[in-house]
Amino acid sequence: MPPKVSERVSLQTSKISTQNEIQDKGSILNSNHPPNQQPPPGPVTIPGVRDVVAVASAKGGVGKSTVSANIALALARRRARVGLMDADIYGPSLPLMMGASGEPEMTPDGRMLPIVKHGVPIMSMGFLTDDQTPVVWRGPLLAQAVQQFLRQVEWGELDCLIIDLPPGTGDIPLTLSQAIALSGALVVTTPQSGALEDVARGIAMFEKVDVDVLGIVENMSYYLCPHCDYRHQIFGDGGARAVAERLELDLLGEIPLETEIRHGGDEGHPIALKGESETGRLFDAIAARLEQSVAEVSSAYE
Repeated sequence: MPPKVSERVSLQTSKISTQNEIQDKGSILNSNHPPNQQPPPGPVTIPGVRDVVAVASAKGGVGKSTVSANIALALARRRARVGLMDADIYGPSLPLMMGASGEPEMTPDGRMLPIVKHGVPIMSMGFLTDDQTPVVWRGPLLAQAVQQFLRQVEWGELDCLIIDLPPGTGDIPLTLSQAIALSGALVVTTPQSGALEDVARGIAMFEKVDVDVLGIVENMSYYLCPHCDYRHQIFGDGGARAVAERLELDLLGEIPLETEIRHGGDEGHPIALKGESETGRLFDAIAARLEQSVAEVSSAYE
C-alpha cells in the first residue's frame, strides 16, 4: 500500500512563528521543487482536467462552500467527472460538508491521491491537519500550498474541477488566477447590500486578471414558510439579480434559506444528493446553466 502523507511530510503549523521557521517548514506536501525554487510562472493547465471553475465570494459567510459542494454533486449527477478542491487553507470546511475523512495516500512518484466521497475526488487541507491545529502561515506559504494542491495531486481524468476559494481577494485567489488556466469563476453572494458591494469588487478582481465570470448565484435568497408557502425575503429582495443586470452577467440561480440544506452540510450528505427534492432540482438547474456558461466561454476563445 502506498505510504500515507503523514509519513512524508510534517504539519507542525501551530509552532510556526517566524519567517525562518516558515522557510524551514516550507513544503506541506513534500514539494518536488527545491526550497528556493518556485514552480514555473504563468497559467498552466492541469493534466487530464478539461475545465477548472473557481467558486468565489468577496465576503465570508455567504455559503460559498455549501454552493461549491452541492454544485459539484449536481454536476456528478449529470454524469460529469467532477473533482472538488478546498482552497480555503485557514478554514477548510469541505471534508465536513462532504462527509469525507482520512488521509491522502501517495503514489510511488510522490503525488497525492485525493479522498473520494459520493463519487467525487476531494482534496483539502482538512485532510492534512487535525481539528485543533490552526494554520498560521503567511501569504507566500499559502500560495505554495495551493500550487501544490493543483500540481501534485493525481486528479485523474476530469470534465471539471471545482475549486472552493477562500473569501476575499487576497493571496490565494490571486495566486490561483495567475497560476492555472481557469475556465471561469462563479461568484456567490447573498441579497443584502453589504454583500453585494463586495461582490462588485470581487468581480473587478477577476476582470483585472483576465478571468471570465461565469455567473452569479444568490444564496439565502428567501425563506419559504413550510406552513403557508410564503416567501420571506429576510436579507432583501433581488439584490443579486440587480447586480447581474448592471454588470451584464448571468444569474444562475437563487437558493433558499432552508434547514435541510444546513442539515445536509452538517451531516456530510449535501442536499444535491437528493435530486428528487425541490432544492436538489434547483442545484441541478444551476449546474446545467454553469455547464452552458463554461461551454459559451470556451467557444468564444476557439
